[in-house]
Amino acid sequence: MSDVKTTTIDLMRHGEPVGGRRYRGHKDDPLSDNGWQQMREAVAHHHPWDVIISSPLSRCAAFATELAQRHGLALHFEERLKEISWGQWEGSTPEDIHTHYPNALERYWADPHSNVPPGAEPIGQFRMRVLSAWNDLLARHGGKHIIIIGHAGVTRAAICHSLSIPIENMFRIQVAYAAITRIQIEHRGDETCHKLVHHGGPLA
Repeated sequence: MSDVKTTTIDLMRHGEPVGGRRYRGHKDDPLSDNGWQQMREAVAHHHPWDVIISSPLSRCAAFATELAQRHGLALHFEERLKEISWGQWEGSTPEDIHTHYPNALERYWADPHSNVPPGAEPIGQFRMRVLSAWNDLLARHGGKHIIIIGHAGVTRAAICHSLSIPIENMFRIQVAYAAITRIQIEHRGDETCHKLVHHGGPLA
């Protein structure tokens, strides 16, 4: 029987950005005061991590920097963990999109492969870049407890990968501001087993 090594990955979505709910993608809005409070309350006094990995966008990076400094943790920024790019929709509210692109949101949710927003990142391409970062992270930090501070799309892609859910169904997964998801990966030789052990709330 080969030895079992376990990697624990916590995925934390950023808090509310300035400007409220929008399809931001790569648009770099900072956290609102409420967003800071959401993230601080979600983490509270917990700091079980060996390393912090963060999207470089400021709504993630600012809190990641604070958390790393507070607890003396290593911090790395990863470009591949940015949110999916929404192209011409970036910065728009849902109401804006309904006004300027009637029925486009409904078509996208029904079939994101065939209804890519103008100039946006295809969902399959997004999946590939997130999984590229995920696999490198496991290779580099296997056996550790990691927190990824990122975006709803990154959490959704990680859950889809871990549970073998088709990526076109990722928008069926609700990810609230500052929500934390925990995935454990058991390594047995060359085989891995992913388990979703916590989703959608603060750390217990």
